Amino acid sequence: MTGTQHVRLMVVDDHALFRRGLISLLDEMSEFKVVGEATNGQEALEMIRKIQPDLLLLDINMPLMDGIQTLGNIRKLLPEQKVLMLTISQNDDDLIDAIVAGANGYLLKNTEPEVLRSTIQAVMAGNSVLSPEITGKVLQAVRRSKTDRSRGLLSDREIDVLKCLARGQTTSQIAATLFISENTVKTHIRHILEKMEVNNRAEAVARASQMDLI
Repeated sequence: MTGTQHVRLMVVDDHALFRRGLISLLDEMSEFKVVGEATNGQEALEMIRKIQPDLLLLDINMPLMDGIQTLGNIRKLLPEQKVLMLTISQNDDDLIDAIVAGANGYLLKNTEPEVLRSTIQAVMAGNSVLSPEITGKVLQAVRRSKTDRSRGLLSDREIDVLKCLARGQTTSQIAATLFISENTVKTHIRHILEKMEVNNRAEAVARASQMDLI
């Protein structure tokens, strides 16, 4: 920011003490200007079009309309509005829902003032920012989602066959292990190769390992 230009902020939080403390903190940072505040999502939606802040600091757990619902409505009304979630919630569902709904960042309330300052600046520069404490949660959730989708690709029995293949078992050994016929084993293997789009058993095992199926 140069000259007298400020980042215009709006704070949405139902806890009066936190909201006022945050506004006081932001007012001490010369590059920011708080132009509005609201105690819940409904109030925020009524005000945001008139105030037109550069960035919205939005809590999640609020009465009447929570932060995730508010964010979804904002994206319909003002798709380009920058929104930084500022919350105590480290709940996986809240985190993923906020990201899917279009949050530009997700910051915990126990963050240091200078981190808050740099995060706001980063979001205004067009970056997406997550608190370091929750970055691992996002990665875990993405991995879980990938694994869940992968598991949906194959049946439980096909995964059993893959595990046997990974142990180096032959068709007859797999049949004995799973109490099925050798023809059934061959059918499962054919389906596995087709679904996983690979050419042979070794490639199937390697792909399954990459997909955390075995």
